[in-house]
Amino acid sequence: MKAVGLVVEYNPFHNGHAYHVEQSRLASGADVVIAVMSGPFLQRGEPALVSKWARTEMALAAGVDLVIELPAPFASQNAELFARGSISILEALGCSSFCFGSEDGSIEPFMEAYHFLTKHQSSYDAALRNHLSSGNSYPKAASLAYQELSNGLKLVDLSKPNNILGFEYIKTALHHSFEIIPSTIKRIQADYHETQLGAQPIASATGIRKALAEKESTISTIKQYVPKTTADQLTRYLRTYGSLHTWENYWPLLKYRLLSASHAELAEIAEMDEGIEYRLKSMVLHSTSFHDFIENIKTKRYTWTRLQRVCVHILTGTNKETTKKLQESPSYLRILGMNDNGQDYLRQIKKHISLPLVSRLASFKEDSIHADIQASTIYTLGLKEPFQSLLLKREYESPVIYRK
Repeated sequence: MKAVGLVVEYNPFHNGHAYHVEQSRLASGADVVIAVMSGPFLQRGEPALVSKWARTEMALAAGVDLVIELPAPFASQNAELFARGSISILEALGCSSFCFGSEDGSIEPFMEAYHFLTKHQSSYDAALRNHLSSGNSYPKAASLAYQELSNGLKLVDLSKPNNILGFEYIKTALHHSFEIIPSTIKRIQADYHETQLGAQPIASATGIRKALAEKESTISTIKQYVPKTTADQLTRYLRTYGSLHTWENYWPLLKYRLLSASHAELAEIAEMDEGIEYRLKSMVLHSTSFHDFIENIKTKRYTWTRLQRVCVHILTGTNKETTKKLQESPSYLRILGMNDNGQDYLRQIKKHISLPLVSRLASFKEDSIHADIQASTIYTLGLKEPFQSLLLKREYESPVIYRK
């Protein structure tokens, strides 16, 4: 059986994701579609709207055959670490290829950009340092350095969010000499950051989340843009747990963590650099909401996304030293869900997988999974009781989701 891998978050699963699944299967000629999916907290430093279990249900209902969780030490991280964890897992699972959506839509410019930057690494590093010293954020400095070096060349545009992630996927695969082959399909209809819902059936996840935040009790506002199974899952989640998860749910917890920790303790938190802990502590008492807090601490150097990720690390107690060791490479494969096809594939390759397959927490005793448990436990605190306990029980006691 031939497998194609996808790196996903499905927050929530929408029609654009369904198009990606279908086109990836067709373009690769794969028998199996495997998704590596972030758990409770996402790459941009946000809590997922609904649990990983609900998002796994959405994925399986829409054609994904096997869903594997991206471990927490790779999930809420910069693009390089996010890509390292994701592509390493797809390689470990024996995927022939991986396919990502991009603004460019062609794989050749990505490959040319990789070889160009590899050849001019020292010049790129010098330009990057120069733009960072001018007070730019890392993404902005990286984009400026790249533009400076590639001026006049027809390389991929690395100012676009999906292109940036796709480039990091390719870097991981080529740098580590993985056998997995990269491919891409063009993102259609909606821009990644588009906040408005239009007439087309494909909208951005950003726009869908914005609509839900404005009126979460009325799932009908987004039904045009998501498969029926997604709308049903969102409706069921609200009925079962009483709320979707947003940063505002966690604001009192984050506020407590910031006020109760010393500057020295905060300095040990992942991605906490250049004394930014002083700015965070000074602004927390002057902020009335999470949104207000980020607005107060955001600067030219620190992007909204970077600050959100720092806040996830504070919330989950993610330590620099401990996390760095876990980020070398994934050490297990946690199965969230599968169908008959995915199960057949696992049976076929099981003897060739070097990493342990985890289907129940009780069956895996390694310390490396503690970060996932911690993140999932903290995630439940965004709900009121008895919903907290109900979701926590799901994490510890329920088996892998199986869909025929």
